[in-house]
Amino acid sequence: MFEWFRRRRRPVRNLRLRTRDELQAARKVDFAALAPDIDTYLGQAAYLQLGYVETLSELIAATPELSQKESLSRAAGAALRKHGELVGLIRDRGDDPTALMLPFREPLDTFRRATHGSRPQETMLSVHLTAGLLDDFYRTLSAGYGDTGRRVARILAQDSDRDALVEMLTTTISSSDEWASLLGLWGRRLVGDTLLIARAALRPHVLEIEEQEKQVEPVFTEIMGIHARRMEAMGLAS
Repeated sequence: MFEWFRRRRRPVRNLRLRTRDELQAARKVDFAALAPDIDTYLGQAAYLQLGYVETLSELIAATPELSQKESLSRAAGAALRKHGELVGLIRDRGDDPTALMLPFREPLDTFRRATHGSRPQETMLSVHLTAGLLDDFYRTLSAGYGDTGRRVARILAQDSDRDALVEMLTTTISSSDEWASLLGLWGRRLVGDTLLIARAALRPHVLEIEEQEKQVEPVFTEIMGIHARRMEAMGLAS
């Protein structure tokens, strides 16, 4: 019997590095602990899309050139489609979309006014960058809401139809160093206001502040990396 004990070996552990996708999935699961309640999540996401429709509609009215109006209208139509599908999802859950969106009307309208530029090009850039950042943010949060979150992620992943808008901005940026400097500065300024909205959406006091920052930092780093690539694609430094 003692000979048998001496021959026993420890079980072999197959250690391996996690893939990047596995690490991202793990971070999203951890991040989900900070996610707001489902009504807050859906109400904010739906009202944000409605705000983009309103801002783009204002730009359409203020833009004289027909081809640019048409480009802006496609982007507005994509935002309206996302809004409509989020509203449909809320109704499918048996809730009232207006009731869920109403608490966020004032803060999100304030955010929209704060990111509304004094020139149409600034406002176009605002829509492209803030919508991109916040769509990425709400898609990341979606991991915490099961089937409902997966539906939201699919809705937000749809084409935003802003390619022509980006082309208009890129043409403006490349037209002069002054425009490039102005819009680059504006794009960097937008980040602070947008991240404040994202952080305000998180559930408060779930974790100690230090631990919460550990959960938040890698997710926002990932989102900011995508934002930097959007800026660079237009010739702007992030």
